[in-house]
Amino acid sequence: MILYRPVGTAELELIIRSGYKCFPPRLPEQPIFYPVLNEKYACEIAEKWNVKSASDRRGYVTRFEVDDEYISGFEVQTVGRNYHQELWIPAEELENFNKHIVGSITVISTYTGE
Repeated sequence: MILYRPVGTAELELIIRSGYKCFPPRLPEQPIFYPVLNEKYACEIAEKWNVKSASDRRGYVTRFEVDDEYISGFEVQTVGRNYHQELWIPAEELENFNKHIVGSITVISTYTGE
């Protein structure tokens, strides 16, 4: 399954350090990791939330593939409009989730507040 993840600069730097192979552990106040199911929703988050909340006013959209059999164990959550679909991966599952990423994480869009 192809998934998307909107990220800020700090998270992107950790992804780069991993060789574009995994997402960093969640912070204590982040109980879930939520990749989204479509590029439109990911771009909306990066542009409207990441850019506004980041000190450097930058947001990025990443795209990656996860093994279909593994990811089928997670229920799709619709959290707003019909295209606001995401998966809720418990923070303690993220290390295992990362093992099921196929290939590399790719940055496909960059947004700036400049």
